[in-house]
Amino acid sequence: MRDLSQPYVAMLGGTTTFGKFVATPYPALVEAATGLTVANLGGLNAGPDFYLSDRSTLDVAARARVAVLQITGAEAQSNRFYTVHNRRNDRFLAASPELCALFPDVDFTEIHFTRHLLSVLQRTDPARFQIVVAALQANWVARMRQLLVHLPPRRVLLWLAETPPPKVAATVTATDAAPLVDAEMLAALCRSVTQLVEVVPNTPSVAEGGDRTHFSEADALRASGLPGTAVHAEVADRLGPVISALV
Repeated sequence: MRDLSQPYVAMLGGTTTFGKFVATPYPALVEAATGLTVANLGGLNAGPDFYLSDRSTLDVAARARVAVLQITGAEAQSNRFYTVHNRRNDRFLAASPELCALFPDVDFTEIHFTRHLLSVLQRTDPARFQIVVAALQANWVARMRQLLVHLPPRRVLLWLAETPPPKVAATVTATDAAPLVDAEMLAALCRSVTQLVEVVPNTPSVAEGGDRTHFSEADALRASGLPGTAVHAEVADRLGPVISALV
């Protein structure tokens, strides 16, 4: 619960913004550095669908002085080929008749996550997979534009990945921070935002141990694939001056 009666900043995004396995994620670090209240609206595995299905969260974001939107992948959204869970956007729910017709050789009954789905489609037939990729990318741009309309005029996009936005994103790998999102797609959104902040961390992406993060031994493997304390500090260092200038 936060006091939002005074000017505040809203931060939207996926698991990294939420801060899974990290005691003090970058929204809290930005708040400490700037003295501005920051409402962390991040959600686990959230994409545009997470917010577009939640009017109350959009209302909180719309009233902010500045909104920061972390860029998430094009795979985590419902589209003409498949539907995802409206809260956990990485959950694959069902294939559409169109996808079943395009990939009659794929059994979808044992697939539960979007990345698994796309890896199966990519492995089955790279050429047919590109039809799905094109649809996902066009849908992502449209959904992101729809989401940006609900945010305040001062809008910042945050790219956080181990590499800069690729010129072309036509394949899916296990390590992609924002699968199937490329520089051209971001350029299409830049006319609708105040600034794009790209953070390619100089520090390792794994979550550090000790009292600065909290996860069980059983979760250590999953935690190792997420940005840790040092990365969150680096993001906050980049975002803090940008947000202060906009406010």
